[in-house]
Amino acid sequence: MAHNIMEGKRVFTVGEGAWHGLGVTLANPATAKEAIEAAQLDYKLELQPMYLKSERKVESRQAVVNKNTGKEIGIVGNRYKIIQNVDAFNFFDVLVGEGQAIYHTAGALGQGERIWISAKLPSNIVVKQDDIVEKFLLLSNSHDGTSSLKMFFTPIRVVCQNTLNMAMKDAKGVSIHHTGNTMSKIDIARKTLGIAIDYYSQFEGMIKQMDQFRMTEELTNDYFDRLLKINDKTTDEVSTRAKHKKEELISLFHSGKGNHGETLWDAYNAVTEYVDYHKTIRNEEKNPTSRLKDQWFGEGATLKELAYSDALELIAK
Repeated sequence: MAHNIMEGKRVFTVGEGAWHGLGVTLANPATAKEAIEAAQLDYKLELQPMYLKSERKVESRQAVVNKNTGKEIGIVGNRYKIIQNVDAFNFFDVLVGEGQAIYHTAGALGQGERIWISAKLPSNIVVKQDDIVEKFLLLSNSHDGTSSLKMFFTPIRVVCQNTLNMAMKDAKGVSIHHTGNTMSKIDIARKTLGIAIDYYSQFEGMIKQMDQFRMTEELTNDYFDRLLKINDKTTDEVSTRAKHKKEELISLFHSGKGNHGETLWDAYNAVTEYVDYHKTIRNEEKNPTSRLKDQWFGEGATLKELAYSDALELIAK
């Protein structure tokens, strides 16, 4: 079953169904062209002028319009330049063509104002024999002026299919703004691949340190208290909602998928599992893609990044 925001199957996945449960399954790895066709993202966008009721043109703003439907999906500034979906996806063709990645999923969020494509990199991070992390690159692009075109990392823990967002202080991935001249797709793809290889090497080391870091009851409580911003509050000041969140995180630390309630790795993955599967998401029943948006771009992504950053601080002490 494919859930989508644009009155169609705006998601594709290669091989087995996508971890997030959204998508159309393809038998073989896709090219960028196949990806956008399978996900029905091969629509064209154009900029159109905006007018007041008095018919006076608004010089500072313009509308981004889906040419296929005629619907406006964003209001942007007058210096904004569209990066068409096909051009955005083509950035990954170099990586796939050189055998460095395989197209995996693609889709759209909202009314098509944000699109994404993910590619799986070769080799995995083996934490333990039964605990493996797959390495992915994610490209996202917005058509409403809220974000530049970005490529960043979305590792996935196989045992529980949790996405492991990281707070990247030294490697923010690649961003391409919708103004001025864009870099060539070959240079961007190679730059992205170089950053990914270097960063995943560092990330693997951090994972293994987390897996070796033993958590006492005091450290566990402090880790989740800091994450939920309740460490400086008295018991009476802590909200019922925050208490319930902490109870759920403690439970996932001990008995979440792949967790044993022993290490910092278990604590960090309690957070990722909470965000991916247990966190309450507004309007999820009406729009199943809202959880994916939260995990990758919203409050959930921020919570995961804070969990990773706090874990690194513990290791450094």
